[in-house]
Amino acid sequence: MTKENPNFMIQALNLARQAGPETDPNPRVGCVLVAPDGTVIGQGHTQQVGGPHAEVMALRDAAARGNSVAGATAWVTLEPCSHHGRTGPCCDALVAAGVGKVVAAMADPNPLVAGQGFGRLRAAGVEVEVGPGADEARELNLGFFSRMVRKTPWVRLKVAASLDGKTGLRNGVSQWITSEPARADGHAWRARASAVLTGVGTVIEDDPRLDVRLVQTTRQPRVVVVDSQLQTPPGAKLFMPGRAVWIYAAVQDEQKAAALEARGATVTCLPNAQGKVDLAAMLKDLARREVNELHVESGHKLNGSLLREGLVDELLVYLAPKLIGDGLDIASGIHAGGPLTELAGALPLEFRSLGQVGPDLRIVARVAGRDAF
Repeated sequence: MTKENPNFMIQALNLARQAGPETDPNPRVGCVLVAPDGTVIGQGHTQQVGGPHAEVMALRDAAARGNSVAGATAWVTLEPCSHHGRTGPCCDALVAAGVGKVVAAMADPNPLVAGQGFGRLRAAGVEVEVGPGADEARELNLGFFSRMVRKTPWVRLKVAASLDGKTGLRNGVSQWITSEPARADGHAWRARASAVLTGVGTVIEDDPRLDVRLVQTTRQPRVVVVDSQLQTPPGAKLFMPGRAVWIYAAVQDEQKAAALEARGATVTCLPNAQGKVDLAAMLKDLARREVNELHVESGHKLNGSLLREGLVDELLVYLAPKLIGDGLDIASGIHAGGPLTELAGALPLEFRSLGQVGPDLRIVARVAGRDAF
């Protein structure tokens, strides 16, 4: 760990948080440039995808202030990139500017970088240290790390339920269990995701838009529908101009597929042995489409399938202060063999956060061990 002031890394992490979801599928990165006398001379964070990365923004900020960065230290939350993607290599920009040292929170998991940025900096005579903030930097970009390392998105399942764990009545009625503040908070989580996943049953029964309306956003997440028999109505509200809709099916039906593709959908057939959509293969395909975080808002059947197949990483649960009694359960269908006979078979979770949103509780619980990659 570096012996220099770790507060500069805290500043860089705060900048990375400001980057928001607009950087997707790129990671959220912050950079602080510090002169040899300890003065901050430039700072910045990654811009909207296709725009400048954090290091370039910090260099531009320093130039705008009239500050030379010769001999400065760049505190950055992720290893500077070394490849030509949508933009040029950040490590080259730092070398060209005369930066003397780079302190990075951690290495970039992208195989196109993965230590090569550090190597090119050192080869150019720039001192490199891997400093504090690794846990925070990784958590901030857990979806990106998941896609790079596991080749699947980070899957977050959102559930709204009563205090006794019911997501709806037996007749299917579920609007609205939670309050307006909780729904707005849920939209904020939608906004940070690369894509929102639902099942065709939800599309047919509720005709949701699955967009972000209750909070401000500069982009709408894409929509993914699990639809084994291609039953999605071409007139569904989720079809919006300029937004990608990916439909995963288990059957080949050219007529139905053509009708959906005419609305702008991309139809992919990925059947499993049971004639349903192969959910694990779907996640791999979504990673290839550069989906970092997948936000699931579906019914109890698809939720149960995802949980049962071990594909959920995290649960975002809103609990309303009300009791429903007989109704649909949060974990309905999670165990293929039926009700458990031993507690040892329960799915272990780890609480990550707990807070109140309006009158409701918001719980973020991670499936134990899912972040060990």
